[in-house]
Amino acid sequence: MVVPSTDRAAERARNITLVLQGGGALGAYQAGVYEALAQAGQAPAWVAGISIGAINAALIAGNAPERRVERLRAFWEQITAPSAFWPASGAYGQRLCALNAMMFGQPGFFAPHPPYRWLGRALGGAAPPSLYDTAALRTTLERLVDFDRINARETRFSVAAVNVRTGALTWFDNAEATIRPEHVMASGALPPGFPAVEIDGEAYWDGGLVSNTPLQYVMESVPRRSRLIFQVDLFAAEGAEPRDLEAVSERERDIRYASKALSAIDLYRGLHDVRHRLNELIEQLPPDLRQTQIAQYLYAFGCVTTMDIVAITYRPPAAQGPAKDYAFGRGAMLRRWAQGLADAEATLATAPWRAPMPPEVGARAFDVLADLVSGASAMAASQRG
Repeated sequence: MVVPSTDRAAERARNITLVLQGGGALGAYQAGVYEALAQAGQAPAWVAGISIGAINAALIAGNAPERRVERLRAFWEQITAPSAFWPASGAYGQRLCALNAMMFGQPGFFAPHPPYRWLGRALGGAAPPSLYDTAALRTTLERLVDFDRINARETRFSVAAVNVRTGALTWFDNAEATIRPEHVMASGALPPGFPAVEIDGEAYWDGGLVSNTPLQYVMESVPRRSRLIFQVDLFAAEGAEPRDLEAVSERERDIRYASKALSAIDLYRGLHDVRHRLNELIEQLPPDLRQTQIAQYLYAFGCVTTMDIVAITYRPPAAQGPAKDYAFGRGAMLRRWAQGLADAEATLATAPWRAPMPPEVGARAFDVLADLVSGASAMAASQRG
């Protein structure tokens, strides 16, 4: 589906922003979503990501628009290539893929430390501070990402990591700093699997330890601009009641990670509405009241920009198990990519954000896919009745 040129121009003026959540192997879904956006001419002016979202963001911002999908595919095909002695297929393919990743790592991404590294602890020395080594990821990023392009600021690029010493979430933004491979690696350095990454004398872990979505950073960024934000989430809040321990584990992870995204949307949509209304209130005050200290303070807090947040969430057609975020099988990757492409196309075809923004509203949130699912469920229920 191709968006009419007039709509593309209007949406570019609103600063299209792509927000990518963490989720390991599920990140192939984000690649499919980006392919649909690219085909529809919805090139983001800003890409922000955490964990696997940071890697996908680097592949997008660090390549020319015409090469981005190609480089995303090269990355995902490399890290899902077989790395063990048996094929992961059949009914237990997902579990075998996860076991494969645990035992052998993934090509171009991570690998287990050699056995001799662990002998140091047995002999009274130091053992590795992680289960895997991620040196291969640096090589992959240097091959597939043009960091000079990122630092040329053609597209704004932001990733987050957690300072191991202070516990503070730290943002690395090409609007303020020079981005290097270690900034991307730090955002995805999830302990205890992956080692901390040192940047300028400080150690950093995966940003998802504090926040799994960059929405707050995007909406709070100053100076604010009106934005059309596509937030691609990898864990769905809604789901069936689990009936066994494996399903309980998967459902618990979905709720834990999805709740952060949902609460962030609700919080910052409400906060932006307050900013919007404050600006209107200040404009209605008499001139003498506008000059008071408290009025000036509130005026500075107010905002005239508008925000539309479009959630595109991975909802697999069937349960995938608690190890789904490290099951890097080729077949699963292709299915997730294809679903991301289809889901984004369905969202873009509906495009409810093109309706005029009510004057009293500063921010809106849309989940077209959830609406389609609930609508289909309601229709099925009426037919059964």
